[in-house]
Amino acid sequence: MNEMATADGGAPRRRGGRPAEGQPVIDRAFALLGSFDGDHRAQTLAELAQRSGIPRSSALRLARSLMKVGALERLGDGRFVVGLRLLETASLAPRGHGLRSVAMPFMEDLFHVTRQHVLLAVRDQGEALLVERLSARDASPVRYRVGGRLPLASTGVGLVLLAFAPPAVQEQAIATYAPEHGDDDIRTPADLRRVLAEVRRGDHAAGHQNRPWQVSTVAAPVRDGGEVVAALSVVAPGTGSPNPAYGPAVRATARAISRRLVEDGGRTKSVEAADGRR
Repeated sequence: MNEMATADGGAPRRRGGRPAEGQPVIDRAFALLGSFDGDHRAQTLAELAQRSGIPRSSALRLARSLMKVGALERLGDGRFVVGLRLLETASLAPRGHGLRSVAMPFMEDLFHVTRQHVLLAVRDQGEALLVERLSARDASPVRYRVGGRLPLASTGVGLVLLAFAPPAVQEQAIATYAPEHGDDDIRTPADLRRVLAEVRRGDHAAGHQNRPWQVSTVAAPVRDGGEVVAALSVVAPGTGSPNPAYGPAVRATARAISRRLVEDGGRTKSVEAADGRR
């Protein structure tokens, strides 16, 4: 699986075209913010306009408005960077920070056992979003960053999230699958369909790849009640199947996080019910 391939490298992924006349300001603001990524953390006005597809004059007006509310900041050399206000707001996202706070103690235990990359991701439409990553200094190379996006069909966490996604999401991924990157055993759309069925049967994904580095991975679903809300994985160097010890460790850790999510949800509901009776 392609946990090791860069999500930020290569040609920049456009987050929207030139806005149509009458496009809501909120859409253009998010197009501007979406132009930032791991390779473009600081941008000039010209870069903002080019990468967002927004005319330069409009981009400047939007950037100034976003600066006023702290969503953007400006460096001494005039380049724009993402502002701390977005970090403050993003920390309230239950599928991000809330999930991370529950999972982190268990992820740390898994990290100390494996001393490899430990990834936690959620599905956002047709991609996986990396919520947290713990990495040993001497682990295999990885370029995915927290907050970065991973392909569903060619990463361990992605395959788990895709296997339990709605049928329409699965069919779209199968119909558009291209084997340039990803698990060496998934070469065709039919292979992807077969692997997704295997993931559902075995309740985990395991595989390896030789491009661009030789790595192996095992991933398992994290559930809140009966719903798969995230995927957990270990990524390690290797030319074949993952270390046999990783599979049970990842699955046990994912189940432990799932139990804690249910327990925390139950406690929250009890507090809400008590508040309602007051």
